This record gives sequence, C-alpha cells and structure tokens, in this order.
Amino acid sequence: MTAEIIDGKAFAAGLRERIAGHVPAFVDATGRKPGLAVILVGDDPASQVYVGSKGKATVAAGMESFQHVLPASTGQDELLALIAELNADDTVDGILVQLPLPEGLDEAVTVAAIDPAKDVDGLTDANVARLANNEAGLVPCTPLGCMMLLHDRLGDLTGLDAVVVGRSQLVGRPMAQLLVNANCTVTIAHSRTRNLPDIVRKADIVVAAVGRAEMVKGDWLKPGATVIDVGINRLAPTEEGKKGKLVGDVAFAEAEHVKAITPVPGGVGPMTIAVLLRNTLVAARARAGLDPVEGL
Repeated sequence: MTAEIIDGKAFAAGLRERIAGHVPAFVDATGRKPGLAVILVGDDPASQVYVGSKGKATVAAGMESFQHVLPASTGQDELLALIAELNADDTVDGILVQLPLPEGLDEAVTVAAIDPAKDVDGLTDANVARLANNEAGLVPCTPLGCMMLLHDRLGDLTGLDAVVVGRSQLVGRPMAQLLVNANCTVTIAHSRTRNLPDIVRKADIVVAAVGRAEMVKGDWLKPGATVIDVGINRLAPTEEGKKGKLVGDVAFAEAEHVKAITPVPGGVGPMTIAVLLRNTLVAARARAGLDPVEGL
C-alpha cells in the first residue's frame, strides 16, 4: 500500500482562484476592494519573506494590501496605536500581526486590541469563543486549511477518531475544536503525553503540529490513517554551504502504509495564505452587510 499524497499546493491554488473570482462582486457592491493589513515588527528574515508572500497573494487576488513594517524597537503603546488606527479604517477588513513579536512586546495584549470583526487570524477571545460554541466566526488559518484538506479527502468526518499532536493556541487547540465540531472523537496529545505512540496508533486522522522534526514515526501510524503534517523544520545541512532539508513533524518516508499524507513542503503551508485571503473576503463581506459566499 502506497500513501496518496495530499497536494495542498494545488488545492490552495484552486481556493485562491475561487476567492479572486468573488472579489469583483464585492467591488461592485461596495465600490472598493477588500483590504488586508499586515503588521511586521522587527527584521526577522523568515517573517519578512512570509509577509512579502502574503502581500503578493493579496494583490493577486484583487485585494488591497497594506503592509506596516516597524522597527524592533517599537514600543507597546506605538503598536497599539497603529492597531487602533487600522480598526477605525474602513478600507481595512483584516488585520494580521505577524507573530512572534520581539522581546518586550506582549502578544496577548496586542492580539486583544484587534477588532474581532477584522481578526483574520482568529485569535481574539471573541473568535475563540465562537469556535468553541460552533458559531460562525473567523477561524485560525492553518487549522481551517487542514480541515479543508480533510473534507476534500474524506468527506464527512463524523465518528472518526482523531489525534492532534500539539496544543498551541495558533494550531493545536483550534484544530481540535474544529474536529470536535465536525463530529470526530478527538484526543489532544503533545510531547509530554504518556504512551504517545499507542495513542496515535488508534487514530483515523492524525494532525501533527508539535514542531519537532520527524517526531511521529511510521510505526505510530495505523494502516489507512489520514495524516496532516503541519510541522516545518529545517534539518542540519549535510554539506557545507548548503541549507538543510525541510521536513515535517512526521517521518514521511516511513508512512507509506497510511491512506493519505500531506508532504512537507507543499502540503499545509500553501493553505495558510490561501485561507488568510478567504478570511479577509469573509470579514469584508460581513462588515459590508453582504451574505456569506457558499463554498468558502
């Protein structure tokens, strides 16, 4: 048995295309484009590349991109003042603060300052509560992208046993809540879970989001499981002057016996930006009093 590869890159491209197709109707109804504001504090190279990719994808979808790059020396009050300004700006429908923030800035205070109606990362208390109550709201991008891939591959998830390895606010916890809302029986595990391999072996769905390279071994996975690997880790280089290989949290080469698995790269990663655009359009339509778009 050879595992099917879940092509997140192709799915994300289709999703971005569908989103772009709905933008003209919004422009006709409101006289403006949906707007996404991204705030980057500091000069972390990886974050700079990621923010740049978000900006390009936003423009490619026919939306407005507002990028605010602040020095690492930015104070909390200055950051909160910018968020307040964006909250009040009617041309901005989504606000995303690139995390992690530099030392000295409080992430919880920063996220709490974002208008929940513009919280396209789904991290404010209001949106966390809506997710917990299975109510409509803005959902963190990566977990929602994972759910889209699961539904596309498996259809109805009712009754399936799922294990989420990882308990972060950004991925693990909202992922588990989405699976509960989809009528799965869900276990949240992590690096300190006792008998972790035995727990994972029982799962029909495994979502690995713990941030440890190839931590989930092939013999942890039962035949026929569907595996969503959220991790992205760079191994040490094998040759001088070259970058190390990118791998996920799952030992991909050992997982040939599962039903389907996302690769790293090219699996979950592309879905995050695509869902960010989706959330921006959803937020824009809600703020404009327009009905939600079916299928998004």
